[in-house]
Amino acid sequence: MSNIMSLSELLIIVLIEQSSIVTALSISVIFFLVLLILGLRKSYILRKESDKLSETFTIDTEDEKKVYKDFTEGHMYDNNH
Repeated sequence: MSNIMSLSELLIIVLIEQSSIVTALSISVIFFLVLLILGLRKSYILRKESDKLSETFTIDTEDEKKVYKDFTEGHMYDNNH
């Protein structure tokens, strides 16, 4: 009769398996939650840097749109006719 498990021993094994499954799932959820939070943080930082670079690019294009003024017609170049 020692080969046959009692109902209480079987129940304890099932509960141990369930608790280990719950523990493994909890660890997995926590791990992926941390990855998600880190990804969202990185996305926010990159978006902020992108906006900053866009503003810099806008300032550069405004400087390029300015009309070129010919500075060689001054008194230093003897082009005063």
